[in-house]
Amino acid sequence: MYKWRKLTKAQQERILRDRKFHYLPWHRPPHLDFIGSFTFIITAACFEHRQMIGKSVERIADFESQLLDACAAVGAKVYAWCVLPNHYHLLARTDRIKELRKLLGQLHGRTSRTWNQEDGEVGRKVWCNYFDREMKSDRHYWASLNYINNNAVQHEYVEHWQEWPYSSAHIYLEEFGREEAARIWRDYPVLDYGKGWDVY
Repeated sequence: MYKWRKLTKAQQERILRDRKFHYLPWHRPPHLDFIGSFTFIITAACFEHRQMIGKSVERIADFESQLLDACAAVGAKVYAWCVLPNHYHLLARTDRIKELRKLLGQLHGRTSRTWNQEDGEVGRKVWCNYFDREMKSDRHYWASLNYINNNAVQHEYVEHWQEWPYSSAHIYLEEFGREEAARIWRDYPVLDYGKGWDVY
């Protein structure tokens, strides 16, 4: 979306023609339908990366709880999550991705209304686009898991994964242990994974 604003009119028209030709949504990421159980990385950000989720400790904690409740409602197995003040990431397996998308859309709508009322900004756009991407390989899965666990460190909220309370990193470290987590980090490096996703 942010890159779109910087394109010329001709570039925008060319992109739209291409998206129409391939039957893709014009102004949002495509959401493919899957039959069977798949693992997805799911990401959503606040509009223009404003820090609306993290306006208060209570708000971010409540949002984290509602996010995990939405996953539980469709029986999704959540492997990793990280909720930051302006975006979130999930790594989850589900055979009901369409239902999960709907629940997350409802969560975004509900939180938009609530937060706008709390902040005295009724009508403000809160959320930007949501996207989900299927894991293509074990390497993709582990790199995604490392990316999510490291997200609060990457954005300089904390120095160590387990210090960020609104993520699964501390659970992951308890479950796998530091040595195994370090091995997975070395074997499946993040490198430039996610580059450009969280641009402010």
